[in-house]
Amino acid sequence: MKIERSMSSARRTGDIFSYIGLVLLSIVWLLPIVSIILQSFKVENGAHYKNVWPKKWTLNNYKELLRIGYSKEQKEASYAKFDEWFLNTFFVAVLVCLISTFFVLSVSYTMSRMRFKMRRTFMNVALILGMFPGFMSMIAIYMILKSFGLTETLTSLILVYSGSTGLGFYVAKGFFDTIPKAIDEAAWIDGATKWQVFTKITMPLSKPIIVYTVLGGFSSAWMDFIFVNYVMGARTDKYTVALGLYKMIDSEHIGQYYNQFCAGAVLVSIPLGALFVAMQKYYTEGLSGAVKG
Repeated sequence: MKIERSMSSARRTGDIFSYIGLVLLSIVWLLPIVSIILQSFKVENGAHYKNVWPKKWTLNNYKELLRIGYSKEQKEASYAKFDEWFLNTFFVAVLVCLISTFFVLSVSYTMSRMRFKMRRTFMNVALILGMFPGFMSMIAIYMILKSFGLTETLTSLILVYSGSTGLGFYVAKGFFDTIPKAIDEAAWIDGATKWQVFTKITMPLSKPIIVYTVLGGFSSAWMDFIFVNYVMGARTDKYTVALGLYKMIDSEHIGQYYNQFCAGAVLVSIPLGALFVAMQKYYTEGLSGAVKG
């Protein structure tokens, strides 16, 4: 009994320290977010780290960012195109989400269900290539896009983001491996084609991994900064929100537009946050069900 009590006491003490650590980590993680939100409602311009709490609350930062009540001259200003940047990002993210989801699920299903020559070699090569950072190929990709006249266009973003997702099929393949192949074989005996098995049997059983792939494709295109900064150049009308907001707080504009930048950061986080909250259940199921095979 004494041993059990001591073990229970030690376990309780460990839980208390764990909770304290988690609370401290949560505070550290939330402080920058709360600071950005509060700054977006401030009247005073500039990045004031000592006085984060607004002395006077206002929605003008959001109105200015969305060009509500702007004059014609202000609407033409290069820094005041957040609505265009937002629509550009949403357009690219949705298309990339659809295309990349089709790519990833097709490749992963093929690797899971079919056996062909050099299949294992292809998977090993894909695994090795996935270990290298994507920006290492950026110069080559830029030269290819330039030769086709696709630089400074949203098409280049869609093509690159979509094409780079095909190698990330391992998680989805692991999920497909958990679905019994006997189901496919029974459907084939009944006369179903491989495409029918994939679309009418496997896909309905794979809702968690589909949601996981959709979220990954959408968020990667929504948040990317490095590639769009490299490709777009001076085309401010083709910026995404990541690049546009970064340009708003350069050394020339940070004192004047930092509050608008904070408002933009809040607006950008809303769609992605809402999407993750709505799909959280399926997202976690997709991760827990994906075991490499």
